Amino acid sequence: MEYVIEMNNIRKEFPGIVANDNITLQVKQGEIHALLGENGAGKSTLMNVLFGLYQPERGEIKVRGEKVNITDPNVANDLGIGMVHQHFMLVQNFSVTENIILGSEPTSRGSINLRKAEKDVQEISDRYGLRVDPRAKIEDISVGMQQRAEILKTLYRGADILIFDEPTGALTPPEIKELIQIMHNLIKEGKSIILITHKLKEILEVCDRCTVIRRGVGIGTVDVADSTENSLAEMMVGREVSFKVEKTPASPKETVLSVKNLVVEDSRKVSVVNNLNLDVREGEIVGIAGVDGNGQTELVEALTGLRKIKSGSINITGKDTTKFKPRKITEVGVGHIPQDRHKHGLVLDFTIGENMVLQTYYQKPYTKTGILNYQSMYEKAKVLIEEFDVRTPSEKTPARALSGGNQQKAIIAREVDRSPALLIAAQPTRGLDVGAIEFIHKKLIEERDKGRAILLVSLELEEVLNVSDRIAVIYEGEIVSVVEADKTNEQELGLLMAGSVKEAGETTS
Repeated sequence: MEYVIEMNNIRKEFPGIVANDNITLQVKQGEIHALLGENGAGKSTLMNVLFGLYQPERGEIKVRGEKVNITDPNVANDLGIGMVHQHFMLVQNFSVTENIILGSEPTSRGSINLRKAEKDVQEISDRYGLRVDPRAKIEDISVGMQQRAEILKTLYRGADILIFDEPTGALTPPEIKELIQIMHNLIKEGKSIILITHKLKEILEVCDRCTVIRRGVGIGTVDVADSTENSLAEMMVGREVSFKVEKTPASPKETVLSVKNLVVEDSRKVSVVNNLNLDVREGEIVGIAGVDGNGQTELVEALTGLRKIKSGSINITGKDTTKFKPRKITEVGVGHIPQDRHKHGLVLDFTIGENMVLQTYYQKPYTKTGILNYQSMYEKAKVLIEEFDVRTPSEKTPARALSGGNQQKAIIAREVDRSPALLIAAQPTRGLDVGAIEFIHKKLIEERDKGRAILLVSLELEEVLNVSDRIAVIYEGEIVSVVEADKTNEQELGLLMAGSVKEAGETTS
């Protein structure tokens, strides 16, 4: 059989690590082919080899049966291969069109013909059902729209083999549905898609075949129609994975977080948190359920000191923290797993060891007489890397060199290890594989059982239902209902999240 892509016996090494060890991947014309593996298994590395960003030490690549040497992304583009990266490669203050034509600008009489480019982008957008405004600035559009701009960029360059690297990691459920429809539209037009993911439900929903990688080694390729979530999870992790969170009923005690009549504005001075009331007690996990954009981000930023509060009060561990700066809030006993790991979670050019002590570097034993004690810092990092299974060549590796999932595990390790009185976990399992999700959920429940208070903010309804003891539903910046997790279901939460069952005068405690 002739494959549209053949990667045979690919080996890729980095200092101290073999990222791809003799992997073979064969993709048929017109299929959606999943590349499945744990965080740091070598999925993105393999695709970066195909896209010409990395050169392999061994192996051969064939495109449409012809052996090729892909020395850089321009060669990949010429061969009809396009890649939509996990972290978008877009210039924020450029328009959609300016980003799409960057490097291949259409010119007439020596100047860029932007009007023609906008017309071309609009035509491609309409053809594939992408619905993107060619003139919109990147900084003004949603993450889902930015991703569509990335897809348009590959199509504009004539790609008919598309690589999607963790495309749903930062998308809301409605955006994921729309992306799946876009993928089907692309396949109907004769494209072939390689989907890097570890979301098993999505593989079962959209993919034809699936190749599994574990710790840099190819495990095998299976037909998705013959597979289940459990069989794929076991291939990926190498053991059985439990999808149900095991926990005893909570026994909450004193209130740790008390939010009263909170009003917070967004950057446009529009109130997005409106008169919000919320309590979280020792020994319980309170989940916030809501459609993205209902004030969750601003609420978390207000609680952690990253955003000023217009009115209302926040009390944490008996102290009024309404006007506290982030460090003071941390010292009161707050841990924060931020939803944007690059913006608020890590300093990407610092080592993993340095990132592991970002909250405590100025305290003993990491600082002695005003000088950083790197030995203590790196010893601590080694322990956390081992405990949280952060896949990294060493504790001295820069954070940006790690896969997205391993960056997330490093942040979670740092925040959970301090065992704060209140842990605010915003999208804690975004970008993690099933094995890592299972581990993180266990850690959250361990913290709860130590008597800690946990506020979980997640767009994954299944996660909120599985992990929480109580669920507070947020709609248009208000908590409209608080329900017991074991006495509700996705349907009821969905109605509450849509604002259709808002009860008059309902209490929130």
